[in-house]
Amino acid sequence: MTREEIEEKVRAFLIDDLEIDEEKITDEAKLKEDLGIDSLDFVDIVVIVEKNFGFKIKPEEMTGVTTLHQFCDYIESKIG
Repeated sequence: MTREEIEEKVRAFLIDDLEIDEEKITDEAKLKEDLGIDSLDFVDIVVIVEKNFGFKIKPEEMTGVTTLHQFCDYIESKIG
């Protein structure tokens, strides 16, 4: 899966499943501050990522992930 495909899937579930406004979704958008992702949303994200990308997010691996770009980096590192 290419980086572009990862970003497309992430963008799609942020818009469709978490109902985040498309114009807020940028590479440097902060997950909590800019996109408003809270702990309940994160539970949904764990399920969605497992379904779409085939791996389970480990919360301890997400500690330094604050932006959408870093989140896509994380996914890419797990499936690459």
